[in-house]
Amino acid sequence: MTNQTAKQTLVSAAAACLAATEPDTKVALTRQVSARWAAGEIAPGAPADWHPLQTPGRPARPRLVSARELPKRKLNNPAGLASLVHAVAHIEFNAINLAWDAVQRFTQMPTAYQADWAKVAAEEAEHFVLMRDRLQALGYDYGDLPAHDGLWDMARRTAGDVLERMALVPRVLEARGLDVTPGMIERLRQIGDHDTADRLEIILRDEVGHVAIGSRWFHHLCQERGLEPRATSLAMIRLHLHGEVRCPLNRADRLSAGFDGAELDDLEGLCAGGGQRPTQRTAGN
Repeated sequence: MTNQTAKQTLVSAAAACLAATEPDTKVALTRQVSARWAAGEIAPGAPADWHPLQTPGRPARPRLVSARELPKRKLNNPAGLASLVHAVAHIEFNAINLAWDAVQRFTQMPTAYQADWAKVAAEEAEHFVLMRDRLQALGYDYGDLPAHDGLWDMARRTAGDVLERMALVPRVLEARGLDVTPGMIERLRQIGDHDTADRLEIILRDEVGHVAIGSRWFHHLCQERGLEPRATSLAMIRLHLHGEVRCPLNRADRLSAGFDGAELDDLEGLCAGGGQRPTQRTAGN
């Protein structure tokens, strides 16, 4: 047996991270895999006869409910602030799973794709730690409040096609974070919570890169399949989201994340009322 075949593969390592149920374990495994991959101790590719995991490991809490059942978050009281921080922590926990699932599910993709999503998983783990630490400072912990399952629901719906996954998870659901996070940061600074705002600035900066990775592989797959990207993206949004797009869009960060102006015009055309185009701030501005 050669050293190469003796190595754990990135796909099997991704599945081990995905299967971990406890947040501390998932973060620790993700950090270990990231370090071992960087050191060349993990081989690219998948084991022979690989069958992807279908369900991620999750802790017993938080209790998952529909998005409509979640209380409205008002930042002018400690409970409302904790609710917001918990919601972001939950998104980041799901994002770790989404990144590792992108590696372990779509094994036909190139090594560069696997490396990109392993990098995303490592950054999402650090985002989760940032928000969980802040939540604990507020007197709560991850799992103390209910959460919804929207991100993973879309992962289930796009499990059969990597093009659909790239189109709809990073470029729709995660890109929505680019739109709403600047406003969250501004409101937090207005109430004097610079600690939480600073953490969200880090997340926003990194998420531009994550959406850009999704955009790059979406365009790669469209080129491979002979598809026109703008029309394909719109068709998938209409099919899976019934054309629902929320505005305003953060055009500046979306442009940095691989969208073009014409595509953003198309998306704004799907917004209720045609969409507004107010000036958007970006991280650090």
